[in-house]
Amino acid sequence: MNIFEALRYDHDKQRKLVDALIETHGDTDERHTLMSELKTELEDHAKFEERFFYNPLMCDDLTQEKARHSVAEHHEIDELVEQLEDTKMSSSVWLKTAKKLNELVHHHLSEEEREVFQLAGKALTENQKETLAKRYNKAMH
Repeated sequence: MNIFEALRYDHDKQRKLVDALIETHGDTDERHTLMSELKTELEDHAKFEERFFYNPLMCDDLTQEKARHSVAEHHEIDELVEQLEDTKMSSSVWLKTAKKLNELVHHHLSEEEREVFQLAGKALTENQKETLAKRYNKAMH
């Protein structure tokens, strides 16, 4: 397994969770559970993706700008998660914010997969791709 396959596996999990979240209604156990799972998944993924994928890319001129952009989007995602936590789940504002989060997560993941992965594929050696996947998966799972 290489780093792209490892990240894509977790991206698919995030997509499912964020899509399920906006299908929930009101202050329910289901919404609380999905929110908790999504928050943990997003936080852990961002932390380990930055450590094992973006750190090496920051050192390469080809990938530095894209890496910085993606890390900035991680912070935007964190801010939306915080807004959700500070809003009553039964309010209409909560769902609007959850939909913003859904859009941003989908945008971020597809941008990574289409653009960042392409450049990183050129910047990283095959050995690096496999080593980074092992480190990422060990930390993540």
